[in-house]
Amino acid sequence: MKKILYVVLDGLGDLPIKELGDKTPLEAAFTPHMDKLAQKGKTGIVYPVAKGIAPESDVAVICLLGYDAHKYYTGRGPLESYAEGLEIHDGDLALRVNFATVDKDGKTILDRRVGRNLTTEEAKALAQELNSKVILSSGTFEFRSTIGHRGVLVIRSQRGRLSGWITNPDPAYGREGVFGIALEKFPNTIQESRPVEGHENDPKAIEAAKLLNEWTQKAHLVLQEAQTNKRRAAESKMVGNAIVSRDAGDCLPKFPSFTETNGLKFGSFVQMPVEKGIALLTGIDVVNLPLSTGKPEVDYPLWAETAIKKSKDFDGLYIHIKGPDEPAHDGNFNKKRTSIEEIDKFFFGSLIPKINLQDYIIAVTADHSTPCKLKSHSADPVPLLVVGGAIKPDGSLSFSEKAAKLGSIGELTGQDILPFLVQHAK
Repeated sequence: MKKILYVVLDGLGDLPIKELGDKTPLEAAFTPHMDKLAQKGKTGIVYPVAKGIAPESDVAVICLLGYDAHKYYTGRGPLESYAEGLEIHDGDLALRVNFATVDKDGKTILDRRVGRNLTTEEAKALAQELNSKVILSSGTFEFRSTIGHRGVLVIRSQRGRLSGWITNPDPAYGREGVFGIALEKFPNTIQESRPVEGHENDPKAIEAAKLLNEWTQKAHLVLQEAQTNKRRAAESKMVGNAIVSRDAGDCLPKFPSFTETNGLKFGSFVQMPVEKGIALLTGIDVVNLPLSTGKPEVDYPLWAETAIKKSKDFDGLYIHIKGPDEPAHDGNFNKKRTSIEEIDKFFFGSLIPKINLQDYIIAVTADHSTPCKLKSHSADPVPLLVVGGAIKPDGSLSFSEKAAKLGSIGELTGQDILPFLVQHAK
């Protein structure tokens, strides 16, 4: 059986941009290594969850790994909290959160990510203050910062179970059923959480929303006085004086074992807590990598070298690279193009010369599109290339959104990809 390398470039997809000659960042990028892979293999397009859905990464990754997210997903909060080592019991309320900057009124959001320069160390110091100084009237909580401005929150009620069927205080994200969705337009204020439609009379949802609103207000008061924020203000930096939360869940998803379902032993390279949580809960091994240096010329060759080495221990590797998504959320199409070029040069440029393609099946795709002009996820399809083993070229000339629409693979959903790879690997 061929080894599978399943590479997902976060937020890779985009729409044509006038300043780039009506090309997407991927089409405008210089990507000789991925283009060569496309020329040796087949291409197509993928709707990561389904047509018409602009997914968050968690739902998309679940589908890309072959699971039905509609069946198993319980919210992003439980996934990330579990990845960070917090205990999640049925009836606990778990949420994904951001440190944010709000105006003097405590509600108007100036920046949802504290200017993207809150360090992990600063966030840890703020988290310590929250854990030691916030006291809830009828519950307890655990708060943990993760990477940069990101964190997780678990609230437990002293009155019984809580329900995750509540709305988000973070205005940038809504809900469609259990799925979190990124909104293109939203009010610029922290929202009061409330039970979602259909759960207005559920005592567990009412209590969950009440405790979350109480925690949000008390967290703001503590963060306003935090020494870390006073130091940042003195340095003319944005302060992390509020928490915006989203994607509540009240239990862990119960995934069938990936190994038992697919007959494959997989490892994963993941950068973010949500992907780590999915890997751990599906029984996919997490390959530990050194913390990112922020230097692609250092990090990506190391990832490529580790992928070659670790592929001997597994039937396949799931490799999730965050790169293109962040600049897309900031609307920075030049930085997104550069990020794609760095992945091509330093990851694929380090990987491809050192392996025999006949011994591998390599897939390159994305978990969603993040168009720079929207600064959020969209329902647009993403490109896919599959190469290696006995796969015959289909005449694709490059790896891009436009070229992939002409490829012989046609249209797939995220759940279709893994069976397609396994078929060719065998």
